[in-house]
Amino acid sequence: MSDVYAARRARLRDRYAAGGSAAALVSRPANVRYLAAVAPPGAVLLLGPDADADTLLCPRTAADGVEGRAGEGVRVSVLPTDTGDPAVAAAGLLVPSAAVSLAVEEHHLTVARHRAIGSVAPGLRLMDLAGAVEQQRIVKDDEEIGCLRIAAEIADQALGELLESILVGRTERHLALELERRLIDHGADGPAFPTTVATGPHAGRVAHRPSDRRVEEGDFLFVGLGAEYRGYRCLIGRTFVIGTSPADWQIDLYELVFAAQRAGREGLLPGVPCRAVDRATRQPLVSAGYGDGLAPRTGHGVGLEIDEDPQLAPTAMGKLEACVPVTVGPGVHLPGRGGVRIDDTLVVRPEADGGPELLTITTKELLAL
Repeated sequence: MSDVYAARRARLRDRYAAGGSAAALVSRPANVRYLAAVAPPGAVLLLGPDADADTLLCPRTAADGVEGRAGEGVRVSVLPTDTGDPAVAAAGLLVPSAAVSLAVEEHHLTVARHRAIGSVAPGLRLMDLAGAVEQQRIVKDDEEIGCLRIAAEIADQALGELLESILVGRTERHLALELERRLIDHGADGPAFPTTVATGPHAGRVAHRPSDRRVEEGDFLFVGLGAEYRGYRCLIGRTFVIGTSPADWQIDLYELVFAAQRAGREGLLPGVPCRAVDRATRQPLVSAGYGDGLAPRTGHGVGLEIDEDPQLAPTAMGKLEACVPVTVGPGVHLPGRGGVRIDDTLVVRPEADGGPELLTITTKELLAL
């Protein structure tokens, strides 16, 4: 794996050098981890004009064990005090050098931090690295996809065990905490995001925060969870019915959302415009009269962060590429009644390789629990 991180840094070096920068300062934690294998709290990565100058600068309080885990070829420099800013210290390292420009992640730095970097190295011209690392992260290698597969397996296991337990009478908050504990029990580093459990009138709402509402007979129950494994994060969302059998309106709504989600999943092929996948997912719901209440997007990329590019949205630019993991998760919420959401994590694959690879495999049959 050490060669992988070196290759990633080399690709980025070629990019910022072509843009006229002699060095780059990477401060966004997920980007630091992507390039250096580790991202201690507060750490930054300074990339020089050649690989010998790559340095991970860490606060003293976060430096334990970092040298043994950093990617090969990355030097680790620990700040001597707890109050220094690693980004400012990194710029200071360039002062004695011949570097005249430094690319920084302006979308991550505060204005005050940007000014502090400029003041410590006034001879440096600060340029914007923009989203260069994020763009490089979109297409995943085999090791990254392997981590996502394991994360998905853990999430599937945790969800499957919950479905075998008694649910009626338990609160949304309690079920969410139990799911997160099960993720850890099965080997996750932690939850990929705050777990969602939504019952009854809450089901189908976007980003619902678990409450003290108890599960009741006849409820829709939505569960949205994900596992983090070696830094990589997945997402799964399923809707169930509590009781012996679902009502007719619940069956009809579920079948509609399931058809929309299937249409989106089937469109995950290299070369397909991102907005076309969103349109295919959205169209069945719009035709059924639910267009006004839909979320602004129907999916997004995942990886070291739970929300990455590409975005599957009506105004999204660009086309899908092979080996890009994304979510597809349409939903409908009926105020006062509840609703349905179905989310999966998949990897874009060409038709010659069997088409989209489904990572989250818990059944999408409407189960009555």
